[in-house]
Amino acid sequence: MGAKTFVLGGYQTDFSRNWARHEESLFDMFKAALEGGLAATGLEPDEIDSAHVGNFTAEIFCNQGHLGGFFTASDKRFDGMPAQRHEAACASGSMAMLSAMAEIEAGRYDLIAVLGIEMMRNVPGDQAARNIGGPAMWADRECLDVKYPWPHIFAELGDEYDNRYGLKFEHLAEISRINFDNAKRNPNAQSRQWTFTDESFSEDDAANPRISGRIRRSDCGQVTDGAAIVFLASEKAARTYAAKHGKSLDNIARIDGWGHRTSHISYKDKIEASRGKPYVMPNVRRAIEDAFSRAGGLTVNDLNGIETHDCFSTTEYMAIDHFGITAPGESWKAVENGDIAFGGRIPVNPSGGLIGLGHPVGATGVRMMLDCAKQVTGTAGDYQVEGANRFGILNIGGSGTTVASFVVAA
Repeated sequence: MGAKTFVLGGYQTDFSRNWARHEESLFDMFKAALEGGLAATGLEPDEIDSAHVGNFTAEIFCNQGHLGGFFTASDKRFDGMPAQRHEAACASGSMAMLSAMAEIEAGRYDLIAVLGIEMMRNVPGDQAARNIGGPAMWADRECLDVKYPWPHIFAELGDEYDNRYGLKFEHLAEISRINFDNAKRNPNAQSRQWTFTDESFSEDDAANPRISGRIRRSDCGQVTDGAAIVFLASEKAARTYAAKHGKSLDNIARIDGWGHRTSHISYKDKIEASRGKPYVMPNVRRAIEDAFSRAGGLTVNDLNGIETHDCFSTTEYMAIDHFGITAPGESWKAVENGDIAFGGRIPVNPSGGLIGLGHPVGATGVRMMLDCAKQVTGTAGDYQVEGANRFGILNIGGSGTTVASFVVAA
């Protein structure tokens, strides 16, 4: 790692909110997140040197691009501040953070706003599925004539695990149940007030409809409106901020390690490339190992918890063994013995994750960083993992095409 990057704090919107239903726009959401972040941290616009936006499909859902201009539109005091936007499907927010970190490491800027945002509930569900389908996979080559492209792809990921190692429905169902249970503790979770029964996590087609292949309703991350913002700082800026706000630098979160890998855009090409290898998605494993290495040679046993990409239960199942919680193909063991539960050896998605908390695509990576910063500074409220001082992040774009991993500590 080069120069240290600190996370001063941030803000996320309520992921249960349907902004279009309240006759509010993408800009309204952007402004709310920005103003909320400034209020939460006590920062002023003239203290921010630069800004990065993570967003996937604003042009498609909202007919809106050029989102960097929303900073000055929100507050004229941002006029002249450099801002840019980043896209890598569901990893868009992480790409924005990596670019902000690079600016800090290069010494260009000392305090940077990173805002992730997506508005997805302003169109019918079938249209939303099409909007996020083709653009993130190999358009006109994958999932032709498939109604729900992403459930189809991640059902195939489950099939791949089943073919290589075996996979039981009840292990995927338990992953989903844990995430929905965790979400009930999170005041910003989309599903926090939803009601479930045992049948909700069963193979009952009425209570838990099949979406595509082995993927049922309970296995799916949510279509969500939401935004999240974090403020990243150099050590110099973090020290100044700490002194100004009566804090200790030791109580401010920092990014100790990161990993970033990109693979073939096609799911099948990635899977074919992993034949005969222990990990189903080697680039996911490499990104995690890179983050561990840059953090000083850590292993998963040095983490107190993880926020991981669970766009579907099969994605989290893959993340469990790729983090090293179990050997390859043995993720079921961590599910059965309670390792990943809220009070387990290494809680996964105490926030509720994409399944329970929600998945506004461009905001997800930023939201993960914010939640991990809260965890390691003891400010996560009802979903705080006791004694946490080091968390891991895994954020995935597309079918594992873009992979970002971070280690956050305090």
